[in-house]
Amino acid sequence: MKKILSLIILVNILLSVNLFAAKNLYVSYKEIPKKVYKNQKFQIKLKALITTKNFDYITTSFSNSKNIKVLNPKSKWVNTSGANYETNFFFKVGTGSFKLPRFSVKLIKNGNVIETTNLGGRNITYSDIATDDERFSNIIAKDFKLKAYKTKQYNNKESLTIIDVDALNSNLEDFKIKGIEEQGTSELNDNYPNQNLIYYLVLPIHKKKIEFNYYNTATKSFVTVTVPLILQNELVSTQTDLNPNDSSFEKYKKMALVVILVLFILLYIWKRNKIYLIISIILLIVSVIYLMPNRTGIVKKDSYIYILPTDKSTIFFQLKNEEKVEVLNKKREFIKVMGIKNKFIGWIKEENLGKN
Repeated sequence: MKKILSLIILVNILLSVNLFAAKNLYVSYKEIPKKVYKNQKFQIKLKALITTKNFDYITTSFSNSKNIKVLNPKSKWVNTSGANYETNFFFKVGTGSFKLPRFSVKLIKNGNVIETTNLGGRNITYSDIATDDERFSNIIAKDFKLKAYKTKQYNNKESLTIIDVDALNSNLEDFKIKGIEEQGTSELNDNYPNQNLIYYLVLPIHKKKIEFNYYNTATKSFVTVTVPLILQNELVSTQTDLNPNDSSFEKYKKMALVVILVLFILLYIWKRNKIYLIISIILLIVSVIYLMPNRTGIVKKDSYIYILPTDKSTIFFQLKNEEKVEVLNKKREFIKVMGIKNKFIGWIKEENLGKN
């Protein structure tokens, strides 16, 4: 009986040794932040030690998370050296009551799971940030660069400023400057961790600069960004090129055309020569066509208004509602329009113009 019992114990020990030896996948955290802030995007780096080559690829799944979003759930594992592998996952948290997911890392062979290792989520300290700072732009970034900015006269009382921003490990989609009624995103290119934002702001024309803060995670401090509002007098000068109907040269041409028409009519009345009549009729037809008001149309909601008739042109802004416009010009697939109600001038794509 003792021999049988000893044999059973020996078999269990051997099985335990075999089971231990059969484990080929070991997963752990390589980098994880100690503290995150509201709306911050952050990175968690995992590492794995794999003691077998008998697998095709590695997958990761997530479970038991709360109030947190995985931005790149299909991030691939990369072999760094020998049996070592690493991957990066980016997360975004919006509230303090969040919970990191449990990571389930699996080895796959011929479409089948041959081994799974689970890594439990850790606790990370959370903090709201700059709740009383009126200059805070909601941006938390490792790096933030104001690439370019431009201010144009929008109407008699307001200017339009467009800024072009690059950021690293940031949340540019949350960018907003407090105290400005009309502002918004023209374009956001999100190739996280790199982002690019083109943003527009409508401000009082007398304002000379705008300032806002962002939180730099590298220096752990707030950084103030200043945008000078250097107004280009384009509504007074260059804007005449944008709207041919308001050009002084155009006005003189129209006046000259009417004067010549009246002159030939008077010459016909005086001389009764048919040649003057024919010229008068031709001038009358040209005048009717030339002086005829531009056609109008409706620009669709969410359409982009461009500065120039090219796909790479800076975007003025995006329409929040349908807008009745006057058609000024056409180049290729772009149409120049002037807002009848809001008095903006810019280019739209032809497909975005509808009929009244």
